[in-house]
Amino acid sequence: VHVHFDSVKVVFFLRLSGQQSEMLINQLKEITGIQDQQILYRALNVSAEENAARIKRKRCEAQSDLCSPADWIRQDDWPVGIRNVGNTCWFSAVIQSLFHLPVFRRLVLNYHLSERVLEKCKSHSDKRNIAFMQELRCLFALMVGSTRRFVDPSAAVELLRDAFRTSEAQQDVSEFSHKLLDWLEDAFQLAAKGNNAEDKQHNPMVQLFYGTFVTERRHEGKTLCNIEQFGQYPLQVNGFNNLDECLEGAMVEKEIESLHSDNGVTSGRERWFKKLPPVLTFELSRFEFNTQLGRPEKIHKKLEFPQIIYMDRYLHKNLERTHERRGEVKKLKEQLAVLQQKLECYKNYGSGPTKYPLADMLQFVLEFATTKPTSVSPTEDPRLAASSPTPTEADSSEGLVSSVSSVSSCQRTPIYKPFTQCRHPIDCPPHPAPHSITEEELHFVKTCLQRWRTEVENDINELKASIDRLSQTLEGMYSDTSLCQVPYRLHAVLVHEGQASAGHYWAYIYDHANQRWMKYNDVSITESSWDELERDSFGGMTNASAYCLMYIDDRLPHLITEDTDDETGQVLHGMDLLPAVLRRYVQEDNRWFQQELSEWEEQFCQTATAQEEFTTASAEPPNPSLDSVQQTPVEPAPQSGPPAEEPDQEPASETQPEPETEKDPEPDIREKPEEYSRLYELSQEEATPQEDARLQHALVYFFQNKAPKRVIERTLLEQFTDRNLSFDERAISIMREARAKLRLIKPEDMDMDEYLQWHDDYRLFRTVFVYLLTGLEHYQHGKMREALNYLTHAYETNGSLLKNGDKRGVDKSLIAVYRRKCLTALNESASRLFCSGEDGKVEEGVSVMDEVVIPCLHLMSRDSSLSQEDRDAMESIRSHWCCCLGQDMDDSLQVKLGELLPRVLDGSTETVVLKDPPKVHMNQAHDLCSRLAAVMESIHNTSVVIVK
Repeated sequence: VHVHFDSVKVVFFLRLSGQQSEMLINQLKEITGIQDQQILYRALNVSAEENAARIKRKRCEAQSDLCSPADWIRQDDWPVGIRNVGNTCWFSAVIQSLFHLPVFRRLVLNYHLSERVLEKCKSHSDKRNIAFMQELRCLFALMVGSTRRFVDPSAAVELLRDAFRTSEAQQDVSEFSHKLLDWLEDAFQLAAKGNNAEDKQHNPMVQLFYGTFVTERRHEGKTLCNIEQFGQYPLQVNGFNNLDECLEGAMVEKEIESLHSDNGVTSGRERWFKKLPPVLTFELSRFEFNTQLGRPEKIHKKLEFPQIIYMDRYLHKNLERTHERRGEVKKLKEQLAVLQQKLECYKNYGSGPTKYPLADMLQFVLEFATTKPTSVSPTEDPRLAASSPTPTEADSSEGLVSSVSSVSSCQRTPIYKPFTQCRHPIDCPPHPAPHSITEEELHFVKTCLQRWRTEVENDINELKASIDRLSQTLEGMYSDTSLCQVPYRLHAVLVHEGQASAGHYWAYIYDHANQRWMKYNDVSITESSWDELERDSFGGMTNASAYCLMYIDDRLPHLITEDTDDETGQVLHGMDLLPAVLRRYVQEDNRWFQQELSEWEEQFCQTATAQEEFTTASAEPPNPSLDSVQQTPVEPAPQSGPPAEEPDQEPASETQPEPETEKDPEPDIREKPEEYSRLYELSQEEATPQEDARLQHALVYFFQNKAPKRVIERTLLEQFTDRNLSFDERAISIMREARAKLRLIKPEDMDMDEYLQWHDDYRLFRTVFVYLLTGLEHYQHGKMREALNYLTHAYETNGSLLKNGDKRGVDKSLIAVYRRKCLTALNESASRLFCSGEDGKVEEGVSVMDEVVIPCLHLMSRDSSLSQEDRDAMESIRSHWCCCLGQDMDDSLQVKLGELLPRVLDGSTETVVLKDPPKVHMNQAHDLCSRLAAVMESIHNTSVVIVK
């Protein structure tokens, strides 16, 4: 953010808290010389305002891309977003968290009041609560069954806003959360029998979201208890590092010495959870009022929280056990503090601001003592004239100091000092050295310093080891089984980004069915991860952090269990979840949505330029066109293909240059007939399996198999409706034109079951080809078991396609020949292993027969159209195993042969269990063809060909 004042430009790259603002102001005074504090405050306010605007722009990014109703369509069963209708991201975050809790969703969708109760509701609050519940039910119903990508919550939001008498300012989400729970509680209470305390305990909202805690206050030896109810439990963030520390701080208040007692009696207060709700919500207090600035500010401190938290240590029934553990923890923390203080003394030794590690200081003193003065020549230095140190002496000083004899005449070898240098020096100036030192003095100093440094290092290592042990003990103090009986799993995290006065809200919600984290950001819903949740929710690094944590009791599976059908037990999805009234409401809304789409498409088509030219061009015989779908959707399709007109002979109108003054490019539909002709000509060419044109496009497959014209035309239209093709204005115009014409096809004009069946057949054809190709690649590398599995699947799947036409599948003789080769090779291998008589090899041989050979034989025996070559191969395999009966073998082996032989000879009464092939990636057509060509060449040339 660039801020200008009085010709001084200041650039802010910080998200500032109150203390940071004060610090920055003081620095700015020094840098700029400006003493007017109001000017600096205005600069900071500009920075905050622009930061808020940036957040608002970021919030709207998801909606800015939704340029047309066609982009508002929900994809499959992807969750539905909630539209931001003006500073309502808080509403979206809260509602999504509750909606994706199945137990709560069921309560709202099935909410009902009898006519008798409705007649009695006369007060304004009752009417408002009933109206809000009805709007919430409708909103939830749309989120279940709408075909929209996101829904509008305006009606429910306005009711909440009216209660706060405001419509523009962004509200404190905690206020709205409390208000929401209050209204829900009151609405469900209307359906109860009465309003007494006992009836309220049966309120579903109370049972789901409310718990109780007991406050025990000790004063002058007496214990006073008070039980209170809570919904969202508030926790302070300042002064704590994780959620457990926050809870400890909230549970226990410091004992205070009584001022009215002569005996020094202390008093204190403890809170214990008496009853935990199934849905436990923690409200993290991340806002505080800055008295100096006169405004609230956000606390950006980092706070960690786990995915599963055990609440045993905070329950009143575990009071005695927790007190005992807290006493042990207190002692351990005191011991740990003492050890850390000792370690700190070793690491920061000295007085005043200059402190260094003690071990390094001893090392430097030793270096000083062993450094030769630069003014003394080697011959004058008595230490160099002495004999070199013995190996024992050298070893004792290794790692601490270099040998004296290695010191040069003018300088010693430089030693890296980590707290005074950033990198190793290249040219080191002469070092200080003692003016004079005798050999006896040097020996005494070296001996003392070396011993002291060794002692210091040993002390440091022992301290670190002790600290690690104590830390591990502290971490495990509450990890034993007795205090891990009440697990709560994190369900949702509500995140706030920004400052206290402005910001944006979104939610991370755990998808229990698919075991993944999802991010709900208004209309944008994306799959997320725990790592992303940590970055956005823990705080400390950016101005985004969690303000609300929703945990659910992990012992209650009904909280997250989806509805099931009473008769079949099947999980219900979509419209099946809704009562009849809400189902009709959603169906009507979906009908209106389809009408919106149609009206938008019609309006767009009316504004498209040169529409009449496209209709004329596409209607000219004999080229089939996209407009033929609009003109004659049920006209019989000619099977003779396109006429003999050359592709480059286009209508005269298409060769006319466009006037230079025309700004909008003409939506060009001419590419579509050309594509039709190209694919038709491609379908008439004869090709080898290595160049199978059917792999390039579904239309080639349809042409060769004489698919109905309606199927071909719709497929061609859908090819150009792909949003990924909209890379320029011309392509966008083609895409929109194709979409418009596609919507003109009425349900009665197209048999969609037939259309989908053709496309299923094409996908099955490509699957067969990939099975064949993968099997041949395994065969090429000698992996016969894998190859036979793929080839068997390819042959069986291909057979179901060929029943409807010779061009529906792959040449079955190509699959059969390599299936036969793999089968024969595996049978010979299994026979050798079996006849070896070794237990391990025998088991392996039987495994080969059971897993691949016998299932393949059984499938082949049931094929009435089996070739003579395959029949001969089967007979040869069976004869081979029959001949084994006459061989001399052990009794145990003879028994196994007796068990195996019936399965080999007759499988008509057995169920064939064929191992499913792994999923394979559907590559592009060129890649599939090139891979098949390479593997065929490799097989025939007996050399491996690698395709890159």
